[in-house]
Amino acid sequence: MTGRAEDGGAAGRRRRGLVGEALFMENARKGSIVSRANSIGSTSASSVPNTDDEDSDYHQESSKESYKDQRRRAHTQAEQKRRDAIKKGYNDLQAIVPTCEQQDFSISSQKLSKAIVLQKTIDYIQFLHKEKKKQEEEVSTLRKDVMALKIMKVNYEQIVKAHQDNPNEGKNQISDEVKFNVFQGIMDSLFQSFNASVSVTSFQELSACVFSWIEEHCKPQTLRDVVIGVLHKVKSQLY
Repeated sequence: MTGRAEDGGAAGRRRRGLVGEALFMENARKGSIVSRANSIGSTSASSVPNTDDEDSDYHQESSKESYKDQRRRAHTQAEQKRRDAIKKGYNDLQAIVPTCEQQDFSISSQKLSKAIVLQKTIDYIQFLHKEKKKQEEEVSTLRKDVMALKIMKVNYEQIVKAHQDNPNEGKNQISDEVKFNVFQGIMDSLFQSFNASVSVTSFQELSACVFSWIEEHCKPQTLRDVVIGVLHKVKSQLY
C-alpha cells in the first residue's frame, strides 16, 4: 500500500509538471504572437504617409507657383504693351514725315529701320525750323512794306487835301528846269548808293548786286526819304 501511494504521488507530480510546462509553452507562444503583432502594427503605422501634411505642402507649393505665374504673365503683358506703344510711335512718324514715304527703289521692298526713321524725322524738323524762320523774315519784310505804303498813302492824302484847299495853287506852273533839278537830285542820290553797292566786274556779280541794291535802297520808305530831301533842297534854292 505504501509503495502504491508513493507511485501514485510521483505520477501526479509528473502530470502536474507536464501540465505546467504545457501552460508555460502556450503563454510563451501567445506572447510571441502579440509581440509580433505589435511590431507589425507599429511598422505599418510608421509606413503610412501623413496625408494631411502632404496636402498642406502641396497647396502651398501650388499657391507659390500660381503667384509666380501671375507675376510672369503680368510682366509679359506690360512688356508687350510697351513694345506695341513704341511700334505705334514709329508707325505714326512714318505716316507724318513725308521723307519716310519716299524710299529709294533699291530699298523699296525693305522696311525702314528705326534709326533711319529717327534720322529722317530729325532732318524734317530742322527743315521746318528753317522754313519757319524764312517765313518770319518774309512777314517782317511785308510788314515794313505795308507801313511804308501807309505813310505814302497819308502823304498823298495830304497833297490832295492841300490842292483842294488851295485850288489856285495849281495855276502856278513849275518850270521844266525845276522838274529836272528834282529828277536830277533823286537820280544823283540813287546813283551814289548804286555806285557804292554794285560791282561791275562781271555780269554775274552785276546781276546779283543789282537785285541786292534794289531790295536795300529802293524800298518805299527809303525812296520817300530821298524825294523829301531833294524837294527841300530845291525849295530852298527857289525861295
